[in-house]
Amino acid sequence: MRQDPTLSWLVRCATVAVALLLACGLATARFGSALQQPAVTTRDGSLVTLNRYVQKPIPDIVLVGSSVTWRLKEEYYSLPRVRNLALAGGSPVTGLEIIAKQPSLPKIILIETNVLSRKADTSLIERFSGGAREEALLLRPVRTALAAYETWIHAPPDLVQARAGRDRLFGQPPNTFDNKLYLDRALEQMNEEDPTVQARANVARIRQLIDDVQRRGARVFLVHVPFAPEIEASRSVLTTRGIVHEAFPDPALWLPIDPPRSELRWADGVHLDERSALIVVRAIEGALTERDGAQVRP
Repeated sequence: MRQDPTLSWLVRCATVAVALLLACGLATARFGSALQQPAVTTRDGSLVTLNRYVQKPIPDIVLVGSSVTWRLKEEYYSLPRVRNLALAGGSPVTGLEIIAKQPSLPKIILIETNVLSRKADTSLIERFSGGAREEALLLRPVRTALAAYETWIHAPPDLVQARAGRDRLFGQPPNTFDNKLYLDRALEQMNEEDPTVQARANVARIRQLIDDVQRRGARVFLVHVPFAPEIEASRSVLTTRGIVHEAFPDPALWLPIDPPRSELRWADGVHLDERSALIVVRAIEGALTERDGAQVRP
């Protein structure tokens, strides 16, 4: 029987791609610092995170948001099967759109409401929803191999490592870093920013997406991650909060989190440091346990 030349070419192409990736991995392991891998950019990290989400089994709990929620890293959670799709420099709408366009949904979706002044990333949405399924057949084996390699080299820590990391962080005293310079800069920017137009547009789209995923069986909670008191009183935060609470007045839609504020520290008044992020994660887990009956592992 005559072999299809197109299929044969595809097989050879995929084989070469996989071999090259394995060679790169072996070379890095063999020569260590002699072959420095390029630094992972913010967008590279987003691609790895989203690749994992669309290729792995659907998790139980997913977070979407901006860099504020991105700091609440997956390894900080004791609850199993958590995915953090928050995008540094991005909008919660991007992650929520991608989730809603998948055939299966997580049980619980947490939506950060802190930063709604940015537009959704349409290129990421297209790549990881309908656009990903319509990509050219000839490129699919190569992209699949690249995604698998990226996921492998950026694999999350195992359960033992994650628990040890949590214990180490929680055992440290609060950070004494003086962030006044960075806090003042952030406060100035957030007092100058008027997020009204984009926040209203994002809230309208979030409402549509919430209706969609709820009809399909997912539970949705809105979350406000704590800022420093000065930032909480800024023009941008107060404006955004007013728009969000006007659009979503139902208390049942909100997940109230109440970490001990005296224990929290921020690099710039906006982004939590590592220990504080862990404390906020524990508050989120406690609120979920109370609201949803989820069981937190020790």
